[in-house]
Amino acid sequence: LSYPGVIVEQGETPLTDEDMQLLSQAIGEAVDQFNAFREQEGASLERIFVEKLDRIEALLAEVDPYEQSRITDLRSKLEERLAQLTSIQYDEARLEQELIYYIEKLDISEEKNRLANHIRYFREVLAQTGDPDPSRGKKLGFIAQEMGREINTLGSKSNNAAMQQLVVQMKDELEQIKEQVLNVL
Repeated sequence: LSYPGVIVEQGETPLTDEDMQLLSQAIGEAVDQFNAFREQEGASLERIFVEKLDRIEALLAEVDPYEQSRITDLRSKLEERLAQLTSIQYDEARLEQELIYYIEKLDISEEKNRLANHIRYFREVLAQTGDPDPSRGKKLGFIAQEMGREINTLGSKSNNAAMQQLVVQMKDELEQIKEQVLNVL
């Protein structure tokens, strides 16, 4: 670039009114195309989010049958084992108290409710229209993080292989949501 004649400076040529009008028109068209692309991309992201949220809700609904059966199974297994121990005397009332305490620790209704609430809130934030909120992406990210906590707790309390498989599928759907949230401005 320092060799003579490689860069030739020319005097400043003033833009004519026609040139300014063409330049302004080109910039306006570029901005319109950019905004149209952003709207198209936003609609695509919204479809992805709705699809993933629907899938998580469907998987959460599939947990219900396992929730009841696992408690019944647990109770019957404990009673079978106690029946095998004929030489041990135990207080049945105390056993019942301990069973209730143990079963309460496995109760996932609170986690299911919170997960459903987080999904509902995610949908509300997603549906907000009007002035673009620059923090919407962060807000969706925080909600997704909370959803992850509830899904993880469901998995740790599940104590059932089929439920844990559903939890893994929910985690997969949520991970895809988290990846796409990074694209929300």
